[in-house]
Amino acid sequence: MPNDSVPHGAVFHFTMESSDSKFYPGIMRGTASGEAPLTSPGSGKGVTSHPAPYTRKVAVYVPKQYVPGTSAPFLVGADGDAPWNPDPDLFSVLDNLIAAHKVPAMIAITIGNGGGDAQGSQRGLEYDTMSGRYAEFVEQEVLPRAEKIANVKLTRDPDGRATMGASSGGSAALAMAWYHTDLYHRVLTYSGTYVNQQWPENPDTAHGAWEFHASLIPNSAVKPIRIWMEVGDKDLLISQDGYHDWVVANENMAKVLAAKGYHYQFVFAENAAHVDRMVRRQTLPEALEYVWTGYLTR
Repeated sequence: MPNDSVPHGAVFHFTMESSDSKFYPGIMRGTASGEAPLTSPGSGKGVTSHPAPYTRKVAVYVPKQYVPGTSAPFLVGADGDAPWNPDPDLFSVLDNLIAAHKVPAMIAITIGNGGGDAQGSQRGLEYDTMSGRYAEFVEQEVLPRAEKIANVKLTRDPDGRATMGASSGGSAALAMAWYHTDLYHRVLTYSGTYVNQQWPENPDTAHGAWEFHASLIPNSAVKPIRIWMEVGDKDLLISQDGYHDWVVANENMAKVLAAKGYHYQFVFAENAAHVDRMVRRQTLPEALEYVWTGYLTR
């Protein structure tokens, strides 16, 4: 919550148009009149998409303690001001934590999604695809504009870079670090969509983000990723294929992370729904502290 006794950071805003993106020119779920649909390989699960423009909003938080001209650690947050924003109080929480020297004086960049939800949507394409493409989009198209508009320098050290997201934004946050450990080492997720939402289909990750706990983490060498994650006991369950139980998926994540020896913390929230607002407000300060453990003592 806002605290008038601590210094408040400045927030800069800008928008991005799909017509300017080489990564994501824009799609929308469904078939548009007069346009050939874009379909998934294989069965496609009956989902189609068509090209569609979007505008996304980006906010850049710069703490009062930032020293101009220096390279700062930073956090990238998914969903921006959308309903699945991991926490609308993020900037106020950072004001308080930075003033208390519990986290570094970090920049925070919250990025709106391109619209829609689930398979066939622009948001689904960005967040549920199992690849490093979204991280590359952020690196090449978002961060340079954030630096210019907010007049800051962002560290190139992956240990000083964190990702954060909720629901599909959570699985995207982990994918950014998993596929690009050269860019990110720290991850924070609420109700992570570690389930099968990927579209288009990809035989290399046949069950989408479910593969994080089913095969990728168990069968890979330990990566330099530190992760805090949460799920609610009343989280989502879609009984369609055995790969859409958010509670089981997150519990499985905790098991495989423990088995591999990762630095992780898992919160199982009782009486909590999907991306539960009260849980976020209660846990975000401690979650950020955990994710950034070790950085202040470097």
